[in-house]
Amino acid sequence: MSKYSINEFIKQTEQEDKGEGLFELETPRMLEVNLDGQVWAKAGSMVAYSGQIKFEREGLLEHGWGKTFKKALTGEGTSLMKAKGQGKMYLADQGKKVIILDLQDDIIFVNGNDLLAFEPSIQWDIKLMKRVAGMVAGGLFNVRCEGTGMIAITSHYEPLTLRVTPGRPVITDPNATIAWSGQLQPEFQTDITLKTLLGRGSGESIQMRFEGQGFVVVQPFEESYMKPTS
Repeated sequence: MSKYSINEFIKQTEQEDKGEGLFELETPRMLEVNLDGQVWAKAGSMVAYSGQIKFEREGLLEHGWGKTFKKALTGEGTSLMKAKGQGKMYLADQGKKVIILDLQDDIIFVNGNDLLAFEPSIQWDIKLMKRVAGMVAGGLFNVRCEGTGMIAITSHYEPLTLRVTPGRPVITDPNATIAWSGQLQPEFQTDITLKTLLGRGSGESIQMRFEGQGFVVVQPFEESYMKPTS
């Protein structure tokens, strides 16, 4: 049989039950959700499903006035949808790599653009980056996820995790930063010299500085959600 036959193609790409639980990586860029109840997912991320599953877009006051106000204030584009029922659901986001994290009474901050799905047991809140409000337009928020349960985040290509230790801060490009540990509180700084030398306003002049003990996750790609103000 030819290695390019239809049967061989199906064999190489067919869905496979791995028995890993609620969240499984069907491929590196596609999340399989073995649903028996409810999960929250990024609106528009569903690419296929089977079974009895109903989808509901996040209600205006689904999570209270506080979060609704923050979303309006920040222009936050990560709308959520609720998936309820039983079956298999497949989620993806622009071909980005999917990372599954099983939180065990942990706290992690995730860039709002990179949160793909999470269990209802996870407590979450939108956190404003107030100190950078005067420097950039957009991208002023992240999502604080806390508790026990599974979350799925996304990254353009392979992510890199950098350790932050006392006395050895890590500085990142906000457009390439996707997540960091709950005990870290980033500060924003500007590098006018770098901006002048490069002769460009692409955002490298605005940086996130992490100090303390923890980790920060970056991707080898600069998204354009965070732009310097003119």
